[in-house]
Amino acid sequence: IRAIELNNFVSPAILFNPVPAGVTIEAREGVFRVSEPRAVKVPDNFEELAFYSVRDLAELIRARRITSMQLTELYLDRLKKYGPKLKCVITITEELAIQQAKRADEEIAQGKYRGLLHGIPYGVKDLLAVKGYKTTWGAAAYKDQTIDLNATVVERLEEAGAVLIAKLTLGALAMGDYWYGGQTRCPWNIEKGSSGSSAGSAAATSAGLVAFSIGSETRGSIGSPSRQCGVTGLRPTFGRVSRHGAMTLCWTMDKIGPICRTVEDCAIAFNAIAGPDGKDLTVIDRPVYFDAELDWKKLRIGYLHKALEGETPQPDAFAQAVETLKQMGVELIPIELPDIDVETMNFILITEAAAAFDELTRSNRDDLLIKQERWSWPNLFRAHRFIPAVEYIQANRIRTLLMQKMAALMSTIDLYLAPNDDRTPNSAITNLTGHPAIFIPHGFDKEGMPISVSFIAGLYEEDVLLSAAHGYQIATGYHLEHPVMEFGGE
Repeated sequence: IRAIELNNFVSPAILFNPVPAGVTIEAREGVFRVSEPRAVKVPDNFEELAFYSVRDLAELIRARRITSMQLTELYLDRLKKYGPKLKCVITITEELAIQQAKRADEEIAQGKYRGLLHGIPYGVKDLLAVKGYKTTWGAAAYKDQTIDLNATVVERLEEAGAVLIAKLTLGALAMGDYWYGGQTRCPWNIEKGSSGSSAGSAAATSAGLVAFSIGSETRGSIGSPSRQCGVTGLRPTFGRVSRHGAMTLCWTMDKIGPICRTVEDCAIAFNAIAGPDGKDLTVIDRPVYFDAELDWKKLRIGYLHKALEGETPQPDAFAQAVETLKQMGVELIPIELPDIDVETMNFILITEAAAAFDELTRSNRDDLLIKQERWSWPNLFRAHRFIPAVEYIQANRIRTLLMQKMAALMSTIDLYLAPNDDRTPNSAITNLTGHPAIFIPHGFDKEGMPISVSFIAGLYEEDVLLSAAHGYQIATGYHLEHPVMEFGGE
């Protein structure tokens, strides 16, 4: 077996399907309807555009009040000014960005408007391949690696007319916020890390260095940095977005999604990147819907009532959200998650990761990784070579039971509210079952750090998830805050 070369992109002949036996995912009609354009103006201080939503920037570009080149140059300048201090950028793709911005402006001038992402600058987590640029995976062992292809997500965004300006940091091999250049910092307090593993994507979006970004999640890697950096992140259903050209960590759990300022921006980006490409065979063909005008308060909304018990940080985002929803007239339904100890199943993720990086381990190049503690990748990879294949399969059989229990729960509600923290097994469960989640800012703690909550919906029901979360976000307004950038340079 070892005589046959297996690079990271070769998947096993086993495909994970998040839909359990006996559950039918109904095809349904829908719309993709964003909010009506506001009477948005170009601010006197052009720098303020850095924190505008994609929806507002799109209207300014469509109406030709600003150009893509102006916006691209603004974000490039901010990447160079603030990126080094935040340690959130691996590669600025300036040559490509200028080329794409020029093309966008030319097309728009000719009346060839591609849509809401046309001319909008963005960044990607540096586990996505971009032809002509390094793809480092945040790890010293791969810091000079180039991959001669564009990830499907990158191709889809180029087709939408978006402008790629940076490849952003991730914790080495998608763990935490430490990469070979150090720790990615949080824009709200640069003494703190940004959390991970989509560390640079969340930090750069929060700091106004990109209009939006692309991250990925296997277990918490969009939700955690979205909370720490005060941004909005979408983790789609497993199998909605192609992972072709992305680093594999766990074949049955990896998911790619956008990190933005608003839920609506996440919907816009998700609409561009979702759908099959014939390369990632887990991806299904299903339309993306979103309705900014949905009467979301009539939905059946559950909440994890036990998460209100015991000691919690003050102010507590989850408790605030429960109370706010009740004050809005929403009749919340108390729910409980399946009673299965998912922590005992965490070795599914790590065992698949150990296989994905088996060559790194056997070559001893794992010594190059910046983190070498007991619970860091090098030692986890080594330990999980000794997980019996029988136990890995048994754990996945228990995963089937978990999926069935979650399907039964979701049949009683349309979506539910959960803390975006570690007080419940919610993140572990829903990453194993493949359910979609949205993470939204919900104020600040006593130290002035962002806090957030999450909503989770049924499989492939991003339409319900995004539409409801958008309505709630607009009603509460916590997403309008952004960090004051009082630092720069090295």
